[in-house]
Amino acid sequence: MGSWWQFLLLSIPLSLPGDLDYLEGNGGWLTNKYLALMEEDHCTVERRDASLTYSQFIDQYAFSRPVVIQGLTDNSEFQALCTRNKLLAEFGDRVVRLSTANTYSYQKVDVPFQEYVEHLLKPQDLASLGSDTLYFFGDNNFTEWGSLFQKYMPPPFQIPGTSGAYSFGIAGSGSGVPFHWHGPGYSEVIFGRKRWFLYPPEKTPEFHPNKTTLSWLLDTYPFLPPEDRPVECTIHPGEVLYFPDRWWHATLNLDTSVFISTFLG
Repeated sequence: MGSWWQFLLLSIPLSLPGDLDYLEGNGGWLTNKYLALMEEDHCTVERRDASLTYSQFIDQYAFSRPVVIQGLTDNSEFQALCTRNKLLAEFGDRVVRLSTANTYSYQKVDVPFQEYVEHLLKPQDLASLGSDTLYFFGDNNFTEWGSLFQKYMPPPFQIPGTSGAYSFGIAGSGSGVPFHWHGPGYSEVIFGRKRWFLYPPEKTPEFHPNKTTLSWLLDTYPFLPPEDRPVECTIHPGEVLYFPDRWWHATLNLDTSVFISTFLG
């Protein structure tokens, strides 16, 4: 990771002129390049390519450790449907449910999708608690969004005795969910980048459930001794991260990001 002050400069929502450069090739989900966040210096989650077999996945990862798999599926068709213009045209008048970005996501608010995209989809405010930050992840109406989800190709590796359930979301740079745990699953980024921090079930991380992942990264992460650092990695479009059952994890969207998770239960 870069120096703490350098990360801070790249994290604060500054008042900037409207004509500054934006990140390109992100499906119309623009992030001012000055508000994009940094990746870790070194990914500590093992990366595997599409040559990974199902038996290797079960033996080496399914019940023991996370893994990032590259090129496992081709979701270029799904990605083409997830551009800003395409989603607004198809789902702009649909109501979506926003959740607070804290560990337990207590509060839910329903708004039209277009209102969320045009007025609420912003970089994370450093002064806001996670319990005061709303963004769109999960709580999807599968009837209304079914035409989109039918085009998604989930990772083919199932855990015996489970079935998959989708959770689709769009979030601004600096947003994310602080540490929590649940059953196993996959996470794929369609546009943008998402940084993951993970701990095994027996190692409870130090965090405040109502503070944002960004505040944890700035206030707690730099002072962790090496033995208390999380396993971490940033995933990009075309990559899938698998997390095992009951692993603690927190997420941080480095850009405006479109993402989908497949929970196995």
